[in-house]
Parts: sequence; C-alpha cells; structure tokens
Amino acid sequence: MKIYNTLTKQKEEFIPIEPNKVKMYVCGPTVYNLIHIGNARPYIFFDVVRRYFESVGYDVNYVQNFTDVDDKIIKKANEEGKSTKEVVDFYIKETLKDAKNLNINPATCNPRVTEEMPEIIRMIEQLIEKGFAYEVDGTVYFSTDSFKGYGKLSKKVLEELEAGARIEIADVKKNPFDFVLWKPKKDGEPYWESHWGQGRPGWHIECSAMSKKYLGKTIDIHAGGEDLVFPHHENEIAQSEAVNGVQFSNYWMHNSFLNIDNQKMSKSLGNFKTLRDVGEVYGYDVVRFFMLASAHYRSPLNFSGELMEASKNGLDKIKNCVDALEFAIKNMKDESTCDERVLNQLAAYEKGFHQAMENDFNTAEAMGVIFELVKFANSELKVKNKGEKRNNKANLKSIFQKINKLIDILGLIYTKNGNTSDSITNEKIEKLIEERKLAKKSKDFAKADEIRNYLASLGIELKDTREGVHYKRV
Repeated sequence: MKIYNTLTKQKEEFIPIEPNKVKMYVCGPTVYNLIHIGNARPYIFFDVVRRYFESVGYDVNYVQNFTDVDDKIIKKANEEGKSTKEVVDFYIKETLKDAKNLNINPATCNPRVTEEMPEIIRMIEQLIEKGFAYEVDGTVYFSTDSFKGYGKLSKKVLEELEAGARIEIADVKKNPFDFVLWKPKKDGEPYWESHWGQGRPGWHIECSAMSKKYLGKTIDIHAGGEDLVFPHHENEIAQSEAVNGVQFSNYWMHNSFLNIDNQKMSKSLGNFKTLRDVGEVYGYDVVRFFMLASAHYRSPLNFSGELMEASKNGLDKIKNCVDALEFAIKNMKDESTCDERVLNQLAAYEKGFHQAMENDFNTAEAMGVIFELVKFANSELKVKNKGEKRNNKANLKSIFQKINKLIDILGLIYTKNGNTSDSITNEKIEKLIEERKLAKKSKDFAKADEIRNYLASLGIELKDTREGVHYKRV
C-alpha cells in the first residue's frame, strides 16, 4: 500500500508501527458553527482511509478532536448571550449529526480540549524544563530556534517565512516565529490555573497533547486539510518531537481545498455553504459520492450545482443497478452455482478496486472500477437463458454481493432512498416549498425542480393546485 507522505513529498510503502494496527489522528473542527461543505471533505475522505484499512484486516485507533476553546467560540458565546459550554455542546451535537448523515463511522474517541487540560499543561511544563519554551509575563512561547528541524514539513526556511495568518508577532518574543503555548486570560474568557497564572492554551499544543495521550509518542498517520500544514502541523511536530525525543508521525496526509464555482469559499463572496444546506438539497449520500468520485484527494475539488446533479445521476446508476439485482434475485428460483466466467470477472474488478485504493487511496479511480462493475451487472441482467446459463441466480447474487462489498468500503449508502420521509420535519418541508415557490416566481426553474426532486427522494410528493402546493408522505 502506497501513501503520499507530505513530510517526504513522495509516495511511500505503508509500514505500521505495530503489525495489523494503525494509530491515526485527524484534526477536527473548532465548534462554533455548523460545519461547511469544505469541512466535509476531510471528514469523508479520512473515514474512507480508515474503512479501507479495516477492510484489509487492520485494527484502527481513530482519534479526531473537537477544539472547544477558541477566540471564535468566545465571540459566538458573547454574541448569543450564552456560555462557551452551551455553544460547543450544541455545535458538537450538530457536527455529530452531520457526520452520521454522511455515514461517517464514529471515531474511536473524540477528545475535547477543555477535558484534556492537565495533559496540555504538563506538556508545556516539560517543554520549559527541556529548554524548548520560555515564559514572559504569563505567556509561554515555544522557541523555534531551539528545535533544529523546524520547517521540515512545510519545507519553508524560517528566514523566508512572512508573518501571516495565525503567526503572532510581539516584541517580547526571542524570534518572531516563536508561537504561543499558553496565554493569559482576558476578562470574560474561560481560563485554567497554571504555574504561569490563569489562562488557556495556544492552538497547536492541544493536538500534540491529545495525540500523545490517546495514541502514544509516535503515531502512524496524522491527517487534515492542506491549510493545516503550516503553521499548525509544523508546530505540532516541533512541540511533540522536542518533548518526546522521537518522531511524531510516520506519515502525514493532507487533502486539498474545495472551491465553490471555481472560487475560494468565503462569507465575503457570498458563497459560503454549510454541509447542512447542501445535504438537505441534494442528499448527504450524493455529497459523499461527489467528494469521492470527482477527484483525487490531493487535487482541488470544485463544487457547483451542475456537478452535484451529475453526482446524483452517477449515484443513481449504482442504486438502480443494486435495486434491479435485488429484485431479480428475489424473483428467481434457480439455485445453480455461479459461473467461473462471472467469478473471474468479479475477481478482476475487485483487484482493480484494491489497486486504485492502495495507490494513495485513489477513490476516483476506484469509483471508475465500480462503474465498470455496474455496467457488467446490467449486461448480465439483460441476458436471457439461451443455451449458456448466464442470467442465473447464483451469478446475480455474486455480483450483488461484490458491488455491496466495494461500495461499503467507500461508505456509500446504496438504498434507493438514503433518507426517508420520516427524516424531515413538516416545518422543513414547508420551508422548502416556500423556497421552491420563490424560485419559480424568479423563473429559477432549475432550483424549483431541484427542491421537488429532493423532496421526492425523501418520499414527499408535491401537488400544485390553485389553492397552493399540497404535499403528502408516500
């Protein structure tokens, strides 16, 4: 199995620390809002990485944290007149709901920063003791000059780095690229007691401490979006290797960005989309399919309504094939054995699928193999028993099982309706009906059809009348 390692900038054979075990840490969200469509990409892709490892016999310890103390969380709490705990509890619950809708397998554990404070404080203490950190007026900084390997992940020379996002510049620093491990409290902010006074940790130290607690000093894979390479993951390496004296992670995996209509997603551009918004229009299973089928995880991915419709059509081809196979199998009495011809063909498809996945988890190529398998299945469904027994129950059963096995590894929901009418409230239906009405009024018929089709996929039937739109659950 080959994995592209950001640390070495090349594909490497995966060799686990312990046989048949994988220790994997994936940076999770800062919980102050619903996750956006870009957040869904690492959630989905690294879930597939985990699923694939498990499908070939590995025991995966999968840790994904929640950052539940942060300036954005504090701002949100102040705006809403709530405690930070109320804010993070709500958004963690909503994030887990979104993850479930995406068919993400639950992590082995989801540590919260606020519940790991003793480990975080102890790691900072050790860094000071070993000469890798220093304290100035209640703020503790990591000394980048003290760690010779600083910059090895992002391959940036310190002299060439410019003070950018999340790099805090202060005259009291020994080096402008030294970063905060502990900061003093401000009025109205949550805080914890420490040797340096009341305060809270910096962003980077949190993941280092949690990874060590739940996975050990050295892990197999550390993963996240490519925006985390610098400074977050670079700083994690410095902290962890300085305090532990061993390599932090053997493999670093990073997914590329997701753009909206070929533009970077941002609130200022008015193209910010939450996963909830997209999932409720197109279906969460379509979102998952789109993320896996459209591009390799290290390539940029563009989101648009047209591409989502194409993804829905692609997923429907798989669903329709599975449904047709299931129907045919239920209505056939023939119990003969599967033809060797079919078994050989299925083995070839499975081999192609594994070759794609073991070449740096190329899900787009693996999906191509599944479509070839679907094409083969459809041809077998059309064959009639004329001399050669091609369309027998055993053949179709074997094909059905193989398709299900492969799409299950990718976590695709293959039932005809991934959701049911019971999964949507009357209030939400009425809101979508109103949105459809406005779309038709503004002659945006494509959007109106989109909403009707989405409701139909949930088993909601609309009927336009003179008195308005009526609906029923079917």
